[in-house]
Amino acid sequence: MNNRLASRVNTLTPSTTLAITAKAKEMRESGIDIIGLGAGEPDFNTPENILSAAIDSMKDGKTKYTPSGGLIELKDAVIAKLERDQGLTYAREEVMIGVGAKHVLYTLFQVILNPGDEVIIPTPYWVSYPEQVKLAGGVPVHIEGTTAANFKVTAEQIENAVTDKTKAIIINSPGNPTGMIYTAEELESIVQVCKEKDILIVSDEIYEKLIYDGQEHISPAQLSEDAKKRTLIINGVSKSHSMTGWRIGYVAGDAEIVKAMTNLASHSTSNPTTTAQYAALEAYNGPQDTVEEMRKDFEARLDKVHPQLAEIPGFHVLKPQGAFYLLPDVTEALEKTGFASVDDFAAALLTEANVAIIPGSGFGAPNTIRLSYATSIELIEEAIRRIHQFVKENWKE
Repeated sequence: MNNRLASRVNTLTPSTTLAITAKAKEMRESGIDIIGLGAGEPDFNTPENILSAAIDSMKDGKTKYTPSGGLIELKDAVIAKLERDQGLTYAREEVMIGVGAKHVLYTLFQVILNPGDEVIIPTPYWVSYPEQVKLAGGVPVHIEGTTAANFKVTAEQIENAVTDKTKAIIINSPGNPTGMIYTAEELESIVQVCKEKDILIVSDEIYEKLIYDGQEHISPAQLSEDAKKRTLIINGVSKSHSMTGWRIGYVAGDAEIVKAMTNLASHSTSNPTTTAQYAALEAYNGPQDTVEEMRKDFEARLDKVHPQLAEIPGFHVLKPQGAFYLLPDVTEALEKTGFASVDDFAAALLTEANVAIIPGSGFGAPNTIRLSYATSIELIEEAIRRIHQFVKENWKE
C-alpha cells in the first residue's frame, strides 16, 4: 500500500517537551513521586474576573460564530493594549485574533513562505519555530546565541546568514527557553540589517509581561516606522493572564499579510472560540493587578532558586531576565557524570531521581537543560535538591 502520509509531515520532529511531560504523567499516575519542571504555562488559575466574563458571555447567548479574524471588540482591545503598553498605533485591518499565538505563527508562515524561502531562527529556539517553517515549505536557518552572548544573536551574525532566499527572522524576547531580553540598542542594529536586506521581522512577544530585575521589554516595531511596517507582532493572553488553555493569540502588522492570514483562518478554524474571545476581552480591558502579582511571584521564585541551581557541580546558569525558565549549560556535568547526551541525562534523571526536565536538544541547544519554575517554590527546591544529589552520585573524577 502506498504511503498514506503527506511528505511534509515526515520532516516533523516530535515535541520533546510533550514526550517528557507524557512520560512523567504516566509515572505519576502509577504512584511514583514525580516532580515535573517541564511546564510551559503559569501554575496560577485564570483570574476570577476573566472567568466571570466568560460565564456571563455564555449566559448572554454569545455562543455563535464570530468573524474569522476575531471579534471587533477584541481587536479594539488589542489595539488599545498596544497603544497603552508600547505607544504603537494599529488599525483593525492590521490585527487578527487566532487560536493561540502558536496558531497565529503557523498561519503567518503559511501565508508568507514559498518553497525554499529561508527563515533565520536564533538558537536556542522555541521547539515549534523550525517545524512550522518546514510545514510551510520554508527552510530554517539557525544562528547560535551562545552562553557568552547571553543566548542572543548579533546583527553581524544575521547579516552573514542572509541570502537571496531569506524572507524573515524570528525574534523572541523575552525568550523561551532562555528568558533573555534584547535591549533597544541590540534591536536597533538588528532592525537596520533587516531594513538593508528587506526581510520581515517575526516578533514573538508572548512573555512580554514576565520580566524581572527592572528590565524593559522593547518591540522592534517601536524603533522606527520602517521597523513597524516590516514587523509582525505575535502575542496573546496565554502567559500574561494565565490563559494557556483558552487559546487566544493575535498578530499585529502589515494589513496585506493580516488579510491573507484571516482568509486562511476562515478555511481552517472558522473563528477562535467565541467564549474564549470574550474572556480575552476582559483580560485586556479589565484590571491588570493579577498580571503584576503573578510577575512578582515568578521573580521571587527566580531570585530564590537560581543560586541553588548554580551550586550544582558542572552547572553553569545565566540568570534569565524574563519568562519562567532556567537554562543551565551542563557540558561539564555531562563530562563528569559520563552521560553521552542531555537526552540520556534527562531520561536517567526522570527514572532515577524522579524529576522531569526538558533536554535542550529540542531547543537547538544540546548542552543545556530547561527547567520551568512555574510550580510551587517547595517543589522547585526539592527538585533542585534531587538533581544535585543525582549529579553527586554519578560524578566521576
